[in-house]
Amino acid sequence: MSSTDEYRDRPVRPYVLTGGRAVPSRNTIRPETLVVAALPSKPLPVSAGRTERALFGMCRRLLSLAEAAVYLELPVSVVVIVASDLVDSGHLSVRTPAGAPVSREVLEELLHGLRKLA
Repeated sequence: MSSTDEYRDRPVRPYVLTGGRAVPSRNTIRPETLVVAALPSKPLPVSAGRTERALFGMCRRLLSLAEAAVYLELPVSVVVIVASDLVDSGHLSVRTPAGAPVSREVLEELLHGLRKLA
Protein backbone atom coordinates (compact mmCIF):
# COMPACT_ATOMS: atom_id res chain seq x y z
CA MET A 1 0.00 0.00 0.00
CA SER A 2 1.52 3.31 -1.03
CA SER A 3 1.55 6.32 1.27
CA THR A 4 -1.25 7.99 -0.72
CA ASP A 5 -3.49 4.91 -0.40
CA GLU A 6 -3.13 4.58 3.35
CA TYR A 7 -6.04 5.26 5.64
CA ARG A 8 -5.81 8.69 7.25
CA ASP A 9 -7.99 9.44 10.20
CA ARG A 10 -8.94 13.10 10.54
CA PRO A 11 -8.40 14.52 14.04
CA VAL A 12 -11.61 16.59 13.75
CA ARG A 13 -14.82 14.85 12.83
CA PRO A 14 -16.97 16.41 10.07
CA TYR A 15 -19.89 17.06 12.43
CA VAL A 16 -17.60 19.27 14.51
CA LEU A 17 -16.74 21.36 11.44
CA THR A 18 -20.43 21.93 10.71
CA GLY A 19 -21.53 22.55 14.28
CA GLY A 20 -23.49 19.30 14.27
CA ARG A 21 -25.61 20.31 11.28
CA ALA A 22 -26.32 17.85 8.48
CA VAL A 23 -28.03 20.22 6.04
CA PRO A 24 -27.03 23.65 4.76
CA SER A 25 -29.03 26.74 5.64
CA ARG A 26 -29.73 27.25 1.93
CA ASN A 27 -31.36 24.43 0.01
CA THR A 28 -30.19 25.86 -3.32
CA ILE A 29 -26.50 25.12 -2.74
CA ARG A 30 -25.39 21.86 -4.28
CA PRO A 31 -21.97 20.29 -4.97
CA GLU A 32 -21.90 21.71 -8.51
CA THR A 33 -22.64 25.23 -7.28
CA LEU A 34 -20.00 27.77 -8.29
CA VAL A 35 -18.82 30.17 -5.60
CA VAL A 36 -16.44 33.11 -5.52
CA ALA A 37 -15.32 35.48 -2.79
CA ALA A 38 -17.84 38.35 -2.66
CA LEU A 39 -15.36 40.88 -1.34
CA PRO A 40 -11.89 39.35 -1.09
CA SER A 41 -10.78 42.27 1.06
CA LYS A 42 -13.60 41.66 3.59
CA PRO A 43 -11.95 39.80 6.47
CA LEU A 44 -13.48 36.73 8.03
CA PRO A 45 -14.50 37.02 11.68
CA VAL A 46 -11.96 36.02 14.29
CA SER A 47 -14.19 33.08 15.19
CA ALA A 48 -13.85 31.56 11.69
CA GLY A 49 -12.19 28.19 11.73
CA ARG A 50 -9.47 26.74 9.58
CA THR A 51 -11.96 25.19 7.15
CA GLU A 52 -13.80 28.48 6.59
CA ARG A 53 -10.49 30.30 6.08
CA ALA A 54 -9.21 27.69 3.63
CA LEU A 55 -12.45 27.71 1.62
CA PHE A 56 -12.60 31.50 1.54
CA GLY A 57 -8.95 31.66 0.47
CA MET A 58 -9.39 29.29 -2.44
CA CYS A 59 -12.53 31.08 -3.63
CA ARG A 60 -10.57 34.09 -4.87
CA ARG A 61 -11.36 32.53 -8.23
CA LEU A 62 -14.56 30.81 -9.35
CA LEU A 63 -14.71 27.30 -7.95
CA SER A 64 -17.30 24.56 -7.61
CA LEU A 65 -17.97 23.15 -4.16
CA ALA A 66 -17.08 19.66 -5.41
CA GLU A 67 -13.63 20.96 -6.42
CA ALA A 68 -13.22 22.68 -3.08
CA ALA A 69 -14.05 19.43 -1.28
CA VAL A 70 -11.29 17.66 -3.17
CA TYR A 71 -8.74 20.37 -2.34
CA LEU A 72 -9.79 20.45 1.32
CA GLU A 73 -9.95 16.64 1.52
CA LEU A 74 -13.37 16.85 3.16
CA PRO A 75 -16.74 15.30 2.34
CA VAL A 76 -18.72 17.40 -0.12
CA SER A 77 -21.60 17.61 2.35
CA VAL A 78 -19.35 19.35 4.88
CA VAL A 79 -18.05 21.85 2.31
CA VAL A 80 -21.62 22.62 1.20
CA ILE A 81 -22.61 23.47 4.78
CA VAL A 82 -19.51 25.60 5.40
CA ALA A 83 -20.01 27.41 2.06
CA SER A 84 -23.64 28.03 2.90
CA ASP A 85 -22.56 29.74 6.13
CA LEU A 86 -20.08 31.91 4.21
CA VAL A 87 -22.78 32.87 1.69
CA ASP A 88 -25.10 33.78 4.57
CA SER A 89 -22.41 36.00 6.10
CA GLY A 90 -21.78 37.75 2.78
CA HIS A 91 -18.25 36.42 2.27
CA LEU A 92 -19.05 34.17 -0.71
CA SER A 93 -21.26 34.78 -3.72
CA VAL A 94 -23.06 32.05 -5.61
CA ARG A 95 -22.70 32.14 -9.39
CA THR A 96 -25.08 30.27 -11.58
CA PRO A 97 -24.08 29.48 -15.13
CA ALA A 98 -25.95 31.59 -17.64
CA GLY A 99 -27.42 29.15 -20.08
CA ALA A 100 -29.66 29.71 -23.03
CA PRO A 101 -33.32 29.05 -22.27
CA VAL A 102 -34.54 25.68 -23.46
CA SER A 103 -37.12 25.85 -26.21
CA ARG A 104 -40.56 24.39 -25.78
CA GLU A 105 -39.94 21.96 -28.66
CA VAL A 106 -36.92 20.47 -26.91
CA LEU A 107 -38.88 20.05 -23.68
CA GLU A 108 -41.73 18.38 -25.55
CA GLU A 109 -39.30 15.98 -27.26
CA LEU A 110 -37.75 15.18 -23.90
CA LEU A 111 -41.15 14.52 -22.36
CA HIS A 112 -42.12 12.34 -25.31
CA GLY A 113 -38.90 10.31 -24.95
CA LEU A 114 -39.45 9.86 -21.22
CA ARG A 115 -43.00 8.66 -21.79
CA LYS A 116 -41.68 6.06 -24.25
CA LEU A 117 -39.40 4.72 -21.51
CA ALA A 118 -42.25 4.27 -19.03
